[in-house]
Amino acid sequence: MSVAFGSRVARDLRLPAAGVEAVLRQLDDGGTVPFIARYRKEATGGLDEVQIRAVAERRAELEGLEARRAAILRAIGDRLTPALQKKIDNATTKTELEDLYAPFKAKRKTRAETARQRGLARLAETMWRQPREGAPATDARAFVGEGVPDVEAALAGARDICAERIADDVAVRRHVRETYRKHARFTVKKVPAKRKERTKFDDHDGRDEAYRRIASHRYLALCRGEAEGVLRVRLALDDDGGVQRWVAGRAGLRPRSPWAEHLRLAATDALKRLVYPRTETELRGDLKARADRDAVDVFAQNLRELLLAPPFGGRPVVAIDPGQRTGCKAVALDGTGRLVAHETLFLVHGAQKLAAAQSALRRLVGRVKAEAVAVGNGTHGRETVDFVRDTLDADDVVVASVSESGASIYSASDQARRELGGVDVVVRGAVSIGRRMQDPLAELVKLDPATIGVGQYQHDVAPALLAGKLDAVVEDCVNGVGVALNTASAPLLARVAGVGPKQAAAIVAHRERNGRFLRRDQLRAVKGVGDKTFEQAAGFLRIVDGDDPLDASAVHPEQYPLVARMAADVGVAVEALVGAPAAVARIDRDRYGDEVGAFTLDDILTELMKPGRDPRPPFEPPAFRDDVRTLDDLTEGMTLEGVVTNVTDFGAFVDIGVKQDGLIHISQLADHFVRHPSDVVRVGARLRVRVLSVDPARKRIALSAKSIR
Repeated sequence: MSVAFGSRVARDLRLPAAGVEAVLRQLDDGGTVPFIARYRKEATGGLDEVQIRAVAERRAELEGLEARRAAILRAIGDRLTPALQKKIDNATTKTELEDLYAPFKAKRKTRAETARQRGLARLAETMWRQPREGAPATDARAFVGEGVPDVEAALAGARDICAERIADDVAVRRHVRETYRKHARFTVKKVPAKRKERTKFDDHDGRDEAYRRIASHRYLALCRGEAEGVLRVRLALDDDGGVQRWVAGRAGLRPRSPWAEHLRLAATDALKRLVYPRTETELRGDLKARADRDAVDVFAQNLRELLLAPPFGGRPVVAIDPGQRTGCKAVALDGTGRLVAHETLFLVHGAQKLAAAQSALRRLVGRVKAEAVAVGNGTHGRETVDFVRDTLDADDVVVASVSESGASIYSASDQARRELGGVDVVVRGAVSIGRRMQDPLAELVKLDPATIGVGQYQHDVAPALLAGKLDAVVEDCVNGVGVALNTASAPLLARVAGVGPKQAAAIVAHRERNGRFLRRDQLRAVKGVGDKTFEQAAGFLRIVDGDDPLDASAVHPEQYPLVARMAADVGVAVEALVGAPAAVARIDRDRYGDEVGAFTLDDILTELMKPGRDPRPPFEPPAFRDDVRTLDDLTEGMTLEGVVTNVTDFGAFVDIGVKQDGLIHISQLADHFVRHPSDVVRVGARLRVRVLSVDPARKRIALSAKSIR
């Protein structure tokens, strides 16, 4: 089936057919996306992770389409005609299939079905034929009887049958759908009962916007406003006269027929009672799906930047979870992130407590010879940063604000209990903050990505779509950086290609029982790690200072014999080749071209030059102004340095050193037109910004990144 879909997938995605078919074969053979992208480039033609996932997703869509086509054909059964069979076979979307199936779908009790049961089908057929002769009232009198009390009831029932027939017409559904897409408008009003309340949706009250122009983030905001009972949202045509005339003509209305007015009424009823509501639901569903995809893409990009943020590295740190009333929880961590000591610092309980807090902080720093202090960026975070700087007064200790989103969730998690079981929950949060500074990727993978707080309406989108996309981002980041086999936590190992949660737990347990791994191939001794898991995972696991220098690189074990021959050919040992650019430069590429392709050879030589190179940029703390600590310190026109904390469809949020992040609207991000904020900024980027306005009452800061003139 994979190969059968291969050509269609390749055509739809505009990718080489051979590469697509190779991807599908690899996936069906149990291959993971990171492994295929990194170690099977020759087969796929160098398709990357994004393209490989697109291939898998499109194949799944086509399989779903075929399954639905088969189900519809079974449901229609002996009612299927050759003409309908052809239409169903040629349908390329689920919408087309559902339109064709609509007349045959089992319906709940409808007005039309009730009319048929009362014997009005023949009267409806006369109405549908639009004869030039006859009198509707006279003809209908013959149908008056049980369940049909009078002539008008008979005609109304006949109109119901005609209305359903019109509503089930594929052409009518298609015409109305396309008209809505081009001309329908959203109208938004605040619910009367909420009109006197001040809500975050007030800016949307009175909105009137075309369906085809509404932005994804605005639509998600409207959906949330509806869900919270604040807004009423309607999608409708301003003027549907043209649609009504078209539909009446499609139904075969003949103006000179005595039945014309009844068919016209049936057409109007079909539209307003059946087709329009169905179309509104369908198109709003399409728009929600599109908005979900856009929101998930924004979240995924933000998450990628956050996970790949510069690590401080394996150096000792002190971390502080700010708190005023109950005190700040401060911890000292060694270079591996192990908790060495912790203290509670009281900063606002008088001079004596403050002096004690200063002594405790110095004690913690000295205990592990900390090279940095990480302070959570929550409430009172800036005041705590100032306290640290005033206390240490040392240029050789880095002081940085670190995002604490999700730290409290980690603190109460099963993983935190396993790692820090004997430590109070509030202390665990500080440990997480410190580890985030040392290695953001290794710590953040312990959290559900949706809790990290860099999204856009992430709680309003389809959970399965969000989870799948974010899991893919985490998988790519983890495998792109590589994982230290001897120090990685189980959650981090579980993200390695081919390794699942059970295998990750088994690896950690094996490590604890038998000591550190000295070679990659020792993984085979772990229960549950078979040949396939080893094949998929080995290249992404690193062993520093092990028995084989190649184990610290991204060279896959299947290529170790080739590297050994390369070393012999240039007259050095393998350990003298790894990380020795001069020796690597002497390798004759042409000697190995028959064994491996250009992609693999390039990757091997790159790794030999810089084995295990971390692709993340170097750590650099933000430089906030010392005289800007609260909203009251901001003035219009002030220029500041900030750090981007979140990117959305409508702009970017920036930490400028006060409690509230400022917003750079998309129109203020650059001197040129910006299609999407992610085109010019990324989470973690440092920007020079200008304060446009400050609204203390609403706690809003408007910023600009345009050139200062």
